[in-house]
Amino acid sequence: MSTRDEEGSRVCVVGIGAATAVGASAPASAAAVRAGIAMFADHPYMISRGGDPYVVAMAPYVAEDADLDERFATLALSAGSEALETLKEQPVQPGELPVVLCLPSDRPGLPNDAAARLANRLASSFHVARVKLFPNGHSAGLMGIDYACRSIRTGKAEFCLVGGVDSYLDPDTLDWLEGCEQVHNVQNAWGFIPGEGAGFSLLCSEAAASRYELDVLGYLLSVGVAQEENRIKTETVCIGKGLTKAVDDAFQSLASPDTLIDDTICDLNGEAYRSDEFGFMLARLSEHFSDATDYQAPADCWGDVGAASGPLFVALAAMAAMKGYAKGPNTLLWTSSEGGDRAAAVFESKSRKTGRN
Repeated sequence: MSTRDEEGSRVCVVGIGAATAVGASAPASAAAVRAGIAMFADHPYMISRGGDPYVVAMAPYVAEDADLDERFATLALSAGSEALETLKEQPVQPGELPVVLCLPSDRPGLPNDAAARLANRLASSFHVARVKLFPNGHSAGLMGIDYACRSIRTGKAEFCLVGGVDSYLDPDTLDWLEGCEQVHNVQNAWGFIPGEGAGFSLLCSEAAASRYELDVLGYLLSVGVAQEENRIKTETVCIGKGLTKAVDDAFQSLASPDTLIDDTICDLNGEAYRSDEFGFMLARLSEHFSDATDYQAPADCWGDVGAASGPLFVALAAMAAMKGYAKGPNTLLWTSSEGGDRAAAVFESKSRKTGRN
């Protein structure tokens, strides 16, 4: 299924926020990713089964010994507050602002009530009445954006704040990842660097952006959501059918069949499964890309950020458009959850002033 753009109903991105291992704000995080700066370091106290410290991407402004609740809250409140700066001088009532919170799915190290506690904390801090949860892992962020776009296009909401937060740095989570052979180390070149982060996007209708005279950072033209039956950690072989469906649905909003995707931002993290999935999708849809081999994998800089991926990708695309270094007007964002959810979105720059500097 997909959320598609209709005439006069484009969903506007009017606020972004980010908190990652490479920056405590959207501009800082985007600048670090653009420069290829990685913040990987030994975990301060967690040792792997091989006797070496886990290599992680840890946000330096979060206390090293903070528990998962505090890590989630610190990251989410920082990124969410940054995204809401847009409304500081506006007569929009915060209590009427729906919030969509995207989180990891159930796993070792994640308390059963972590989502509810974080939702309550955000509701209190942002003075909002409603927080809808999407505990769907990597694709949760774009799935939450899909929900927000539908709410805005159908008139159920004028604004919506969508955010994702994740952290793999809980001791039980790290040990679980190592047991699943997913941690990158000297014994496993195909693992990933556990990271943490939060990303938030403030979305609204074109009418609202015009009414409140808000600066539009870009548009979310469409979101495609699908399911992959052949999931990672199973005996099946994934040939990218779920990702292909999600991306193909997202492409339905492109201006014409000849319109090309100029850049791709995705959650490739070093795992062979994800690379194979991406390759199969490109084999089917390569004609839609100006250069199918040209993509960004921010996990190379801030580690794998799980459920925070989608909103953080929106922040990267928006910053590239704002600063004039976007490769073109259309950027594909895609994510892949271990539970089978696949999501893709097309971000369109407001300005056609782009370049490959």
